Amino acid sequence: MSDEILVGGANGKPVLQLARMGNRHGLIAGATGTGKTVSLQILAEAFSRLGVPVFAADIKGDLSGLAAAAQPNPKIQERVEKIPVPDYRPEASPVLLWDLFGKSGHPIRTTVSEMGPLLLASLLELNDTQEGALYAAFRIADEQGLLLLDLKDLRALLNWISENRAELSQAYGNFAPASIAAIQRRLLVLEEQGGDGFFGEPALELSDLLRRDFSGRGVISLLDATRLYSQAPRLYSAFLLWLLAELFEQLPEAGDSDRPKLVFFFDEAHLLFDNAPRALLDKIKQVVRLIRSKGVGVFFVTQSPTDVPDDVLGQLGLKLQHALRAFTPKDRKAILTAAENFPSNPQIDVAVTLKDLGIGEALVSALDHKGRPLPVERTLIVPPRSRIGPLTEEERRDLLARSPLAGRYDQAQDRHSAYEELARRAERSLAERVPTAAEHDRSSRSERSSGRQSIGEAFFKSAARSIGSQLGQQIIRGVLGALLKR
Repeated sequence: MSDEILVGGANGKPVLQLARMGNRHGLIAGATGTGKTVSLQILAEAFSRLGVPVFAADIKGDLSGLAAAAQPNPKIQERVEKIPVPDYRPEASPVLLWDLFGKSGHPIRTTVSEMGPLLLASLLELNDTQEGALYAAFRIADEQGLLLLDLKDLRALLNWISENRAELSQAYGNFAPASIAAIQRRLLVLEEQGGDGFFGEPALELSDLLRRDFSGRGVISLLDATRLYSQAPRLYSAFLLWLLAELFEQLPEAGDSDRPKLVFFFDEAHLLFDNAPRALLDKIKQVVRLIRSKGVGVFFVTQSPTDVPDDVLGQLGLKLQHALRAFTPKDRKAILTAAENFPSNPQIDVAVTLKDLGIGEALVSALDHKGRPLPVERTLIVPPRSRIGPLTEEERRDLLARSPLAGRYDQAQDRHSAYEELARRAERSLAERVPTAAEHDRSSRSERSSGRQSIGEAFFKSAARSIGSQLGQQIIRGVLGALLKR
């Protein structure tokens, strides 16, 4: 098996990337319509042929064509001969389809606990005070033995904290009702975007992203992000960052190996860094720097290198820079910045060439056997062996039906967790305080004379206050429903 990836050709010579440098990360950049998706496609195919599993987000739906062989085409044949590509043949790649909404692929879920307060606070766009309250809520859940699996668990916990904030504030600091209410509202927004389906069980098993097929080829996992990217871009970036963090935490150290364990393509990478709080940005940089030791290569796909922080950009090995457009002063500055990212080649004026590249051309800088950047080359990118363009709906359904994961994640599970436990505790507490008929009669006469509320009145008035919102209705309905059933 070859240990090199053919990226393209420059002046009749091959431009190659060593497979063992795949965990040194990479960048695919360029203006819209210049060929970034095809570059992603040919790299995914190449890693798959080397037996390396791949994960990629399919934002436009085009990448699903990886599962079908390319059709004969004179332009493709012309490029194959010009580069040249001696072993070119049309072929499909092994593909698994995923979808956070479970509509056009296997559902992907994780639990609220696994997502953690840092990512969740960013996802919900919380301010510092609200984020502090969320961190405290997670701490309370841990100490109370409350499992946070789905969003209703978190809502129930927040409701319980609000009702008991006087006692809890002594140990965890003040819980402002406005902060709790703001978090609840942001959870409703997340639900409206479809995020409630992402949190729950069965949670994704990372081993299902590290598969090879019967022939030894790495399986390409494609996340259908067409709806996700347009409707919930923050959920899209939070999910991919969570996945990177899970890979870093769960995979063992890889050491030096002849190829990566997994290659991860992060399309529209600017979403990962835009408006990220400092703590999260530091965590991203740390994960990108350290995850290579686990054998994972991360390729950022974006329009301009300026979308990626310098600290991250300096860690990227293979760079494929497609054409950039210079319509504004900002665009011209981006071109100069992009030019500075490449090792010099006296035969190429990078800044000028970046504006002159055609579709399917790119400036490419690979790494040598010692991990040093090679001089930049104007490169004609190899054509993909799979279809350029999406699968049909019928092809997609057939692929899902034949999937080795068919049925594994389809049915959501709802085991005993924080929501059910808090409902059980409320029921038990109420049952312990329910007086006998005679005691109730004496208590009622006494309280009417004193003007005090009975326990029952206080409970149901509290319930009535909670019913003022949809969140309260759902939580109280769970508690009262159990009592009435009993």
